[in-house]
Amino acid sequence: MQTVETLNQGLRRAYRITISRKDIDARVDGELKRVAPQIRMPGFRPGKVPPNLVRKMHGAALEQEALNSAVQQGVQQLMDEQKLRPAMQPSVELEDAGPGKDAVVKVELETLPEVPEPKVDGLKLERLTVEPTDAEVDEALERLASGQKGFEPAPKAHAAAIGDLVVIDYEGSVDGEPFEGGKGDSMRVELGSGRLIPGFEDQLVGAKANEQRTLSVTFPEDYPVAYLKGRDAKFEVTVGEVQQPRAMQLDDSFAQAMGLEGIDQLRQLLRGQIEQELNGLTRTHMKRKLLDQLAASHDFEVPPSMVEAEFQQIWQQLEHEASHEEDPAAARAEMEAERDDYRAIAERRVRLGLLLSEIGQRAGVQVSDTEMNQLIAQAAQQYRPEDRQKFVEYVRNEPMAAAQLRAPLFEDKVVDHLFANAEISDRTVTREALQAEIESVETGHVHGPGCGHDHDHDHAPKTKKASPKKAKAADDAPVEDKPAKERAAKRAKAEDAAPAPAAEDKPAKAKPKQDAAAPAADKPAKKPSAKKTGGK
Repeated sequence: MQTVETLNQGLRRAYRITISRKDIDARVDGELKRVAPQIRMPGFRPGKVPPNLVRKMHGAALEQEALNSAVQQGVQQLMDEQKLRPAMQPSVELEDAGPGKDAVVKVELETLPEVPEPKVDGLKLERLTVEPTDAEVDEALERLASGQKGFEPAPKAHAAAIGDLVVIDYEGSVDGEPFEGGKGDSMRVELGSGRLIPGFEDQLVGAKANEQRTLSVTFPEDYPVAYLKGRDAKFEVTVGEVQQPRAMQLDDSFAQAMGLEGIDQLRQLLRGQIEQELNGLTRTHMKRKLLDQLAASHDFEVPPSMVEAEFQQIWQQLEHEASHEEDPAAARAEMEAERDDYRAIAERRVRLGLLLSEIGQRAGVQVSDTEMNQLIAQAAQQYRPEDRQKFVEYVRNEPMAAAQLRAPLFEDKVVDHLFANAEISDRTVTREALQAEIESVETGHVHGPGCGHDHDHDHAPKTKKASPKKAKAADDAPVEDKPAKERAAKRAKAEDAAPAPAAEDKPAKAKPKQDAAAPAADKPAKKPSAKKTGGK
């Protein structure tokens, strides 16, 4: 095999590999000897077909197999001899080949850069801590009670109000014709829950037991049943019963019904949950400040192909979010105006990913086999039982998929290592002050998955303040819409990770069956499918 370097520019490399005809022919002969005993042909005993006949019948396939094998081995030999570390899957193109000819292969790739020695000495961080308040515990207790509230029959003359529950029989029709799944009996509807299509619950307010009503509604344009999308419909409804919320006493009996000793133990558990939430916010803030310092003190060339792949990942997520905005066109226009900022963020994410990897390797940070098995088992739970073993086997056989699962835990371990060696001062603040600190960091940034990660780091230069008007609008937005303050922070979230390979071809997840009958507005959110990151 002969190798000629044709390009050496920055991180880009290109080579031309020539594989001799002699080598290919030797591989064909080897393949011929391997398969000949397995060939069957009329007039010959099994395994006794003459080699020349085997070559005549299967020569083209044997030639292709030999060529593929030679190219694969040649590329691997090139990587080993040149000590190349590809940033992405190399591009391999067969330029010339044929009977009696040498094979000429063109290989193009981008290499990983030599990351300079990380500057991790002298890191200074402030840890903002928050103590849970009794008021927060009371609110958590109220939420818990509201989530477990019961209902009891209302007086016969009681008119249903928001918060009440009605038991209805219904039959729907479009253009006077009943539609499949449009009929149901004894459906329980909590008025004001927003579970049903717009206008359905509102038209039941004021209804009494045994009352009949005709409801006029319009199915949303994104309704999951295709032939009902955007169509007007009528529902003939009979209210069988009206129920009112049962008053919930937050006492020992309430806690004991949940298997606890009493209300004091329940309050203690809720306080612990609030502490965990607040600790998470504290870590988020510290982590972002830490990685801001790392980003500010390190600058080195990164592979454009990795930046492009990361940018596309960010952009697809932004497009997904924009499609759920109240004004998708305006959201996309805003994205386009900030395209260069997002590309800069993608470059920053790639650089931080390489830097964290280097820090982790130098510090001997590892994800153990036991931890990896736990990660795989947890991820497998997202799939249908019959698909879980397929997913486990897939991850174990695909290094890139395993890397994607491993990356978030590896990064957290690297961050913990840096925390342990940083100079940290403590300051107690309120929840509001901590959230304001986090939002001030988020404003004008992008955070998101990269390096297979889903974490809280890295930010672009602050360019604009979050819009209070958009934040207020988000509070009133439908469940499917992203809150506006999340949208204001989306640029911060896009940089929140360092890139790593994405998994491919995961087993299909179970999809909940959507019934046309109970016209529910909220659909299961689709999770963006994983992207293939390989090259040509």
